[in-house]
Amino acid sequence: MNIGLLLLRMTVGLTLAAHGSQKLFGWLGGYGPDGTGRFLEALGFRPGRRHAIMAGLVESGGGLLLALGFLTPVGAALGLSVMLVAAISAHLGKGFFVSSGGYEYNLILGVAALSVAFTGPGRVSVDGLAGYPLAGTVWGIGALAIAVTGSAFLLASRQPQPVANAPAAAAYSQVVTRG
Repeated sequence: MNIGLLLLRMTVGLTLAAHGSQKLFGWLGGYGPDGTGRFLEALGFRPGRRHAIMAGLVESGGGLLLALGFLTPVGAALGLSVMLVAAISAHLGKGFFVSSGGYEYNLILGVAALSVAFTGPGRVSVDGLAGYPLAGTVWGIGALAIAVTGSAFLLASRQPQPVANAPAAAAYSQVVTRG
């Protein structure tokens, strides 16, 4: 079980961290804070660059916490929150499957991150080695509540998209979806 949790944490956590680095630094084929910021502005997140940096920090930070198994419920909450915002703001209207731009990928990463808050990171983790008992139903529900609350506040702060930015958002979305 501990090796399985290690594999899950490393895969989900490092995937989240890689996506965050695309937003923060433009690494790994990403658009950096300026390009991602333009896309986020088109989705109604203003100012876009600031939101891109925050999304990158949340995604990278949560992913690294999850991968290390350090303060695991916090990492899980951060990972789930950024996936909820992405799924609802950019992918929900496109259906389920990622091949059509849907929310499938966001759902898998978010739920996988949350699952680790419920099960715990396993013994091969910083939390496990330090003896932090940060796992179980209470921690999982807490991570879920924090992620949903944070996501709801961010989504509620969105400003309607001006029609002039719609083509830019559609073009970016096509690039991101096709990889």
